[in-house]
Amino acid sequence: MNAIIALIIALAIATTFQFYRGRKLNLLLMEQYLNEIESVFNPKEKDYVWLGGYVGYKATYGKIHTTLTLLPRQSLLYLPISLITSRHDKLYVVIKLNKPLNETHLMQKGYYRIKPKIFLKRKSVQINNTEFECFYSDKKTSELLIDVVNSMPKPKNIKHIGISDSVYVLMKPEPKIVAESLKVLVNKFRIGI
Repeated sequence: MNAIIALIIALAIATTFQFYRGRKLNLLLMEQYLNEIESVFNPKEKDYVWLGGYVGYKATYGKIHTTLTLLPRQSLLYLPISLITSRHDKLYVVIKLNKPLNETHLMQKGYYRIKPKIFLKRKSVQINNTEFECFYSDKKTSELLIDVVNSMPKPKNIKHIGISDSVYVLMKPEPKIVAESLKVLVNKFRIGI
């Protein structure tokens, strides 16, 4: 009985310690990514929505929408489950384009457990030792998207990028990589606010 009580006390101490440590790390990451995103876009309009305390946020800057979801580092008990289900932090960026392009998608091979159904031509592409599947209707637009990912500082962090009337990006964020990746989008698609 004493061993069970000692185990419960140890678990309570560990979960409390992890809560404060994980919360601090997630808040630092949120601030880091927010600063990087805003340094690239220099938004005049800003609208934020806090997601679940320490899990992330949504930010809207006119025609640019971002969503950051972080692993629940503050939860010792849920973090291992989240590492299996979510695998990593996620940054979603959606930017409305002034001029629509032909629909094209580049998805990291094996990333999606259930593949989205996309009824376009398909080809496999190797970018910096990472394999992607390209779904496209127009060869020129597919080459543009491949060039965009190839120009990123860490192509393997791009899990899905798609274009049509908007640019959609799902990436694994890392400090300093976020800003550099977004600068590529701004330059390649001539995005301005």
